[in-house]
Amino acid sequence: MNQDRVLEAFHREAGALTDAMSELSAAEWGLPTRCTPWSVLDLLGHVCVVIDWLPGMLDAPAPDEPEISAAEYYRPDDRFSPRTNGSRIALAQNRAAGAADGAAFAEEFAAVWQRVEQLCRVEQADRTVRTRHGDAMLLSEFLLTRVVEVAVHGFDLADALGREPWLTPVAGDAVAELLLGTDHTSAVDELGWTRTRFLRKATGREPLNEAEAVQVERLGIRWLALG
Repeated sequence: MNQDRVLEAFHREAGALTDAMSELSAAEWGLPTRCTPWSVLDLLGHVCVVIDWLPGMLDAPAPDEPEISAAEYYRPDDRFSPRTNGSRIALAQNRAAGAADGAAFAEEFAAVWQRVEQLCRVEQADRTVRTRHGDAMLLSEFLLTRVVEVAVHGFDLADALGREPWLTPVAGDAVAELLLGTDHTSAVDELGWTRTRFLRKATGREPLNEAEAVQVERLGIRWLALG
């Protein structure tokens, strides 16, 4: 997926998340999410952390060539082990705990993603980066994984808050293409689902019944390991 398109998806989806978080009451920040043990505040802390890896990655030497794609990044290995998950949970909670309050943290989140966007927009299309897990990837492919994080956790936050999801069309298209390939539009149309409903089901945010599971499997969905 080309870098300009991924950056546009990142910009739109992170902006939508910022808008949603900027409206929360003090009580809403403490609501539990499906991502146990995180509260709404903690989960935004996680999203902030996973975006804020990028400045350090861009400062580091670029690998000679990419080795994996965005889809391959989400593979079930040590990155989703109990030890790594424990570290992931603690990093998110520590990041959130440093905020004066939820409103201030929403502003911090906005500053983080906007800085990352600015840094990425001046990079060449063939720029490579190395992730904290050691993967060598095109920057555009790693950015696509950040779109996944913002979009999917947007569902988690919307559900915790009892709100309708705010998934943006460009981010929905980007994640659907990751899951289904370039012919994602006709595949989703064949299911008869909205883009939001497809992505909720494909990422485990809504259960699949037996008939739906058969349909989705037939379409060749790329199942992602999501922590």
